[in-house]
Amino acid sequence: MPIAVYMLGLAVFAQGTSEFMLSGLVPGIARDLHVSVSAAGALTSAFAVGMIVGAPLTAVLGIRWPRRRALLVFLIAFMIVHVVGAITTSFAVLLAARVAGALANAGFLAVGLATATALAGPAAKGRAASVLLGGITLACVAGVPAGAVLGQLWGWRSAFWAVALVSVPAVVAVARSVPATPPGAAAPDARRELRALRRPRLLVVLLLGALVNGATFCTFTYLAPVITDVAGYGRHWVPVLLALFGLGSFAGVSIGGRMADTRPMRLLLPGGLALLAGWVLFGAAAGDTAAVFVLVFTQGTLSFAVGSTLITRALYAASDAPSLGGSFATAALNVGATAGPLLGGAAIDAGLGYRGPLWVSALLVALAFAAAAPAFPALAARRAGEPGTAAEAARNDDDREDGPVRST
Repeated sequence: MPIAVYMLGLAVFAQGTSEFMLSGLVPGIARDLHVSVSAAGALTSAFAVGMIVGAPLTAVLGIRWPRRRALLVFLIAFMIVHVVGAITTSFAVLLAARVAGALANAGFLAVGLATATALAGPAAKGRAASVLLGGITLACVAGVPAGAVLGQLWGWRSAFWAVALVSVPAVVAVARSVPATPPGAAAPDARRELRALRRPRLLVVLLLGALVNGATFCTFTYLAPVITDVAGYGRHWVPVLLALFGLGSFAGVSIGGRMADTRPMRLLLPGGLALLAGWVLFGAAAGDTAAVFVLVFTQGTLSFAVGSTLITRALYAASDAPSLGGSFATAALNVGATAGPLLGGAAIDAGLGYRGPLWVSALLVALAFAAAAPAFPALAARRAGEPGTAAEAARNDDDREDGPVRST
């Protein structure tokens, strides 16, 4: 794997830390800026909305730029808005900075996915995507707890400064290691790429990715009260189990990266069934401390193994949209990350208690299976006659499926 792909993963680590670090900083922000805790919590929603809107928008705006220039513009903008966030005394400015940071993050991740997969080669999209998504999971394991510690020691502003500082070596690394235009990268054509993104198979894969990611973040958002109020762990166990979930997610991304290019259905079908069964078992056994300890790691692993494989399949399905395919995959992930916590909160408010998000997670994965069921026979047929390489398989899949679309 080219070193430039790992440098892109470093930048994604900084951005993932920023996306999730507010979970431990909201009370301090509320006190310092004289707003309610719920108002400060809106900073998280603003970031998620910015990611959803920003992924396709920034990718379209930057489609004619050389890849390295686009990555540097988005990364430097991301760094600057965190400096602004660290020094502002206005909640409105901080809110605007979070939205601007999300737009820059979305643009970087979309272009970064396209660049990483181009650098890795046509048959290694899954391995390249796993490096970038691994940056997000490592942010959950190390970056977010570190941000919480910084917030406790030196205030919430120190966490914003830390993200900006971590971005500096990422800027230097991207400038030095990423070529202006990766070898084999197709010439950008926004209209052609937008047409390619209307493929039914791609849209189904994006829907599945949103549902699986929605299930993941539905439970992850409310995992702390599940650990303390349902399982009966002490509060000091919360960081341990959150880190355990993060370790599972990193393991899942690594597994997905190994299998998504060559054996995706061997992971998606049994892994999806295991994921569904795991959420059901988690909901039923949430009061058992030993079961919760095992299931936190297991569900983190399965969620990210299945989710990262779906993202890779979306990149293969969008092979004719190398610049915009990653942006739609990014948007799908963040639709799930936004909808899941909202649905989990609605379940809690409806009287289901803190087990409610676990049952909602199971329902979302069940809906993913219902949406995917019509495509299973076609997928099985393609696997039976699949050519020797994943790249050839992707091209042949596209040719078979796109004929009716292009003739309309």
